[in-house]
Amino acid sequence: MDVETVAQRLKAFGYEARAEDGTVLAFCVEKVRSAIKNDINWPDVPEGLEHIAVDMAAGEFLLTKKTFSPEDLDHLDLGYAVKQIQTGDTNTVFATGAGSMTHEQRLDNFINYLLSYGKDGFHAFRRLRW
Repeated sequence: MDVETVAQRLKAFGYEARAEDGTVLAFCVEKVRSAIKNDINWPDVPEGLEHIAVDMAAGEFLLTKKTFSPEDLDHLDLGYAVKQIQTGDTNTVFATGAGSMTHEQRLDNFINYLLSYGKDGFHAFRRLRW
C-alpha cells in the first residue's frame, strides 16, 4: 500500500487528490499501516489485507478532510454510492438520492464503513506475542 494507491481509490470515490494532500495522505497510510501491524503482530501489512488497508487509509483521509476542510468534500456525490452491503450478519445501508439522510450523514456512514470494513478478517493473520 502506498500513497498513490490510496489517491487512486479516492479518485474512484470522486475526490481528486491535490499536491497539498500529499502529507496528509502519507500520514494516513502510515497510521493505518501501523495500526494493522500492531493488531496482527506482523512486521508489515500482509498482501491479504492490502485492499482493506487502502480503504482504511482512504477513510482516515476523508475523516481528516471532513474535520479540517469540510468544504473540500462538498462536491462528493454520495448519491451513487452502494445502497446496501451485506456481509454475513453485518448489514450497512446508505441512503441514496432524496433519502432520509443528509449529505453529512451519508458521508459519516461511508467513512465509518471504510474504517471498519474487513477488520473482522484480521484474526486470520494474527500472530502470538511472547
